[in-house]
Amino acid sequence: MLKKYLFTPFILSLSAQMDKEHTRNKINEWGKRGVPFLFIIDFEQENPLAWPLDEIPAHVHYNFNGITNRKHTTPLPHPIHFTKSPVGLDQYREKFDAVIRGLKKGDSYLLNLTSRTPVDTNLDLLTIYANARSKYALCIEDQFVSFSPETFVRIAGNYIYTFPMKGTIDADLPNARQKIMEDRKEAAEHATIVDLMRNDLSRIGREVTLLRFRYYEVLAVQGKNIGQVSSEIRATLPEDFTHQLGDILYSLLPAGSISGAPKQKTVELIRSIETEPRGYYTGVAFYYDGNTLDSCVLIRYLEKDGFFRSGGGITAQSQLQNEYQEMIDKVYVPFH
Repeated sequence: MLKKYLFTPFILSLSAQMDKEHTRNKINEWGKRGVPFLFIIDFEQENPLAWPLDEIPAHVHYNFNGITNRKHTTPLPHPIHFTKSPVGLDQYREKFDAVIRGLKKGDSYLLNLTSRTPVDTNLDLLTIYANARSKYALCIEDQFVSFSPETFVRIAGNYIYTFPMKGTIDADLPNARQKIMEDRKEAAEHATIVDLMRNDLSRIGREVTLLRFRYYEVLAVQGKNIGQVSSEIRATLPEDFTHQLGDILYSLLPAGSISGAPKQKTVELIRSIETEPRGYYTGVAFYYDGNTLDSCVLIRYLEKDGFFRSGGGITAQSQLQNEYQEMIDKVYVPFH
């Protein structure tokens, strides 16, 4: 079973709501003072972790686009053993059908449905972290490793950027880029998340601008290539935004790409259908150097107990078999 560390980066209050308020205020204070920090928040926003960069414990490892607290040279075993045993189609269908019912009732029009897949592997979490070829990697030993390709928000100067990622395809298929870019369901799903994130940014900034819409990238993973579609949105923050940095970050949670729209009702529906907490999976990790901020959505996520978590966005146009296969395809390790 998953082991829990008893270390806490600062004393938290008695309730989850008080934990959230305490963390928000702490990050406001650190932002105002220019204190560099690492902030990790779970999907439910109940178990925040935050440390000044010079106080990060030895069991926490991060890499944000090459900025890392520790470099590891852990060799990969040869051969690599990584076998996944996804839930059966009938079991997945039960949750898929529940999502579709919620969509038809109008409770949501886009919901990110996730599943847990048991994997058998000779790779430990730290080895995966040390060898991950991804934009972001985060490992809390004896808890989880995430090797995420998805940027959540970046702050540079007085600009905040977000990069919603929605749309995945096997990039080795013939005409893969054309297929996903011309897929009406994928296009509608992506546009929904872009609108959601534009609205989120409009609540904390001004001059919200869509800089790039639906650009295509290829990620090389475990003997194959995955194509993914993202967009880039920018807004201008107030001059004193560092004084309210905690308020700004919390106001954007949870990330729209891994929840859905409208956000509040969709999150309620997710909780009723998935029935178990996601924890740090689909949460967000933030790195702040005292001037600029980078962050990622905690996807591509393996737990110490051997469960890999993955999912995808469901709309009224979704096809059961396609969504089931996407959930399976996202279970991989980032080596090639």
